[in-house]
Amino acid sequence: MSMIALPSRHEPRRLRRRANLRALLREHHLHPGDFVLPLFLIDGEGQRREIASMPGVHQHSIDQAVAFCGEAVRLGIPGVLLFGVVANTCKDAHGSASWAADGLVQRGIAAIRAAHPQLLVIADACFCEYTEHGHCGVLDAQGDRDDSATLENLQRQAISYAEAGVDIIAPSGMVDGMVMAIREALDAARHEKVAILSYAIKYASAFYGPFRDAADSAPQFGDRKGYQMDPANRREAFRELALDISEGADMVMVKPALPYLDLIRDVRERCDLPVAAYNVSGEYSMLKAAARNGWLDERASVLEALLGIKRAGADFIITYHALDAARWLDDRWQRPTAPPGRNADQ
Repeated sequence: MSMIALPSRHEPRRLRRRANLRALLREHHLHPGDFVLPLFLIDGEGQRREIASMPGVHQHSIDQAVAFCGEAVRLGIPGVLLFGVVANTCKDAHGSASWAADGLVQRGIAAIRAAHPQLLVIADACFCEYTEHGHCGVLDAQGDRDDSATLENLQRQAISYAEAGVDIIAPSGMVDGMVMAIREALDAARHEKVAILSYAIKYASAFYGPFRDAADSAPQFGDRKGYQMDPANRREAFRELALDISEGADMVMVKPALPYLDLIRDVRERCDLPVAAYNVSGEYSMLKAAARNGWLDERASVLEALLGIKRAGADFIITYHALDAARWLDDRWQRPTAPPGRNADQ
């Protein structure tokens, strides 16, 4: 009686035993070209102030920001996202400092473009850093946001950024109709080449806390739950996405990233536009704090988190880890993975 040959056992671990085999079969890869670096601009010269709740992140005067951008270029990071942090004396009820021709971000755009023409310059378009009340636009008599008045100011802001030489405008205020308003204003002002990266899906998240320290943008009363999305909602995100695409968004964003990886995947599967994910301040700070306490390996945990965001479907990641991650990726294969004499694959 002849023996029937049985198939070999399936052992996925065969493909994991050697580092070079794992590298060959790796499905997703991180690269410095995946990152956009956020920058906080302040007035003055020679200023570089560390943000207490975001160790390693600083506010920069424009001259310092230009030098800082040089390091980003050297590491292969393709773009920066600019935020302006102005003195309280420059704030008013409408956030008018945000569209001044000689405003902080406008001067920053021009200086960075002149020094680093190869770098993409993205400008966040919102008002919370510029209003005395800290909300993302004009308020009505009841203290609610007046979206019509806010859209008019958003158009002024967008045109001022375009005139300064910005490549991409990123409206972040979750104002209904913001993409259409900006597109119409830019086209009417002959700035058709300026792209729009919409914060299409932005949740009212607890992970924004450190950013509000960095940008001095905490609301003076109330909260932003009336215009940012409820963290419990998923289907609502698809309506927001569809509206921004129909209004002419060139790219869309999910913010935050790590608590919303399911949304990044959903967006990736539902649209063909480039998808950004914002690895926000609280996500950055919690990993930094854990690493400083010796609870996590910073390098390994940061790269794993960023890889998870990319694996979920993000085409690029806005992250405060950008410079460190780019340095780590540059030499990760050159570091020994085990002491001499040990098998690194065991």
